[in-house]
Amino acid sequence: MKRGTLDMFVKPQPKKPKYEISREKSHHTTYPFSVPHLPAPHKEQLGFAPAAESKVINDQRDLDLVYYQPYIPSTIQASLFDFLRQELFYYRVRYNINRGGIQTTVSTPRFTTVFGVDATSHFTSSGSLIDAVTSSPVEHGRYQCKPRPLPQCLDELRKLVEGTTNETYNFCLVNYYADGNDSISYHSDDERFLGPNPAIASLSLGARRDFLLKHKTIAPSGTGTVPEPKQIKLPLGSGDMVLMRGTTQANWLHSIPKRAGDEAKRGRINITFRKALVKRGTENYYQYNVGSGTVYKWDAGLGKMVEWTAQAGGRIQRKAPKNLKRQKTYKTYGCLVGPQIIEEDKSMRHSWAGESSRDLNTFPL
Repeated sequence: MKRGTLDMFVKPQPKKPKYEISREKSHHTTYPFSVPHLPAPHKEQLGFAPAAESKVINDQRDLDLVYYQPYIPSTIQASLFDFLRQELFYYRVRYNINRGGIQTTVSTPRFTTVFGVDATSHFTSSGSLIDAVTSSPVEHGRYQCKPRPLPQCLDELRKLVEGTTNETYNFCLVNYYADGNDSISYHSDDERFLGPNPAIASLSLGARRDFLLKHKTIAPSGTGTVPEPKQIKLPLGSGDMVLMRGTTQANWLHSIPKRAGDEAKRGRINITFRKALVKRGTENYYQYNVGSGTVYKWDAGLGKMVEWTAQAGGRIQRKAPKNLKRQKTYKTYGCLVGPQIIEEDKSMRHSWAGESSRDLNTFPL
C-alpha cells in the first residue's frame, strides 16, 4: 500500500463544499483573513425571500413579533449554513468581572463574531471609518475596539432583511451553536444604546432549536397581582426569521436553552441585525462578541471549530473549548474548581456594567 493511500485512512479528509467559492472577497485590515463573497446561486435564490408569508404574533401583553417559516428559500438553506460556518471567523469569548472582590472569568457558551459600527460613524466603500456628520476620518481614540464593516455576504443579507422589515440596521451579530450544550440564557436586548423600542431581526440556519420567550416580572398593581402572560416556544428551523419589535425587548426575555439529541448536534447559526445609536453600543458588541479571544475557523475534515493563526499557515488544529457542563462546579456560582470560571448569563453584563433597564436614566451613553 502506498504511503499516500495510508494517509487517507489516518488523516481526516476535508469535505467538498456544497457551494462554489467566489473569487471575489471582502478584505479589511481588521479581518484576520478575507471572506469570500456570497456565491452567485445564493444571491439569486435570495431574490425569492421571504419564502413564506409572515405571521404576526401580538396576542399577548407587550409582545410584537413577526415570524417567517421560513424566510430563506429551502433550496439554499443547507449550503448557506455551510458557507457561513466555513468562511467566517469566530471567537470563543472570555471576559473578566469582579464579583464580591473575587476576579471571575466568564466563558461565553457559543462561538460569536460581530460586524458594524454605531450611527455616529460609518464605513466608506473602501472600508475607511468616517464621522457620520462631518464625513471626516474618525479621530484617533473614539473607539477602544476596532470596528469592522460587514463582509459582502452578510451585507447582502442585511439589505434583504431591511427591505422586508422596513427597518435599518448597522450591526450584524453571528452566533454559532456547535451542539446542544451551546446556549444563551434568558435576556432582553434592551440596552439604552439601541434606543426605545428597537427592532431586531433574527435569522436561523442549521439545526432546529427552541426559542423561548417569557414576560419580565410584572409588579403588583393597586388592585392585586397581575396575571403573568404565558411563555412562548418557537421551534426555529433552518431558514426561519423572527423580527422582534415595539415594546418586546423592554418587557420580554428570550433564550436558546441547552438541548440533547442528534438534531442539536448538527450545529446552528443565528444572525441578528440591529441598530446601535451611539458609540457605547459599538464598544459593548465588540467586547462581548470578540474581546481578546482567539480566532476560530471551521475545519470540515475535523468537523469542528479550530484555532486559527496566520503564523501557522492559517490554521492550528487544537481541541475546541470544552463545554463547562462536563466540569466539576460549585453549586452556588457554577464556578470551576480551581480557576474562577463561570458560564455566561447575559444578565451579568447588565448587573456589573450598570446597563440594566432599571438604570436607563443614570447610565451614561
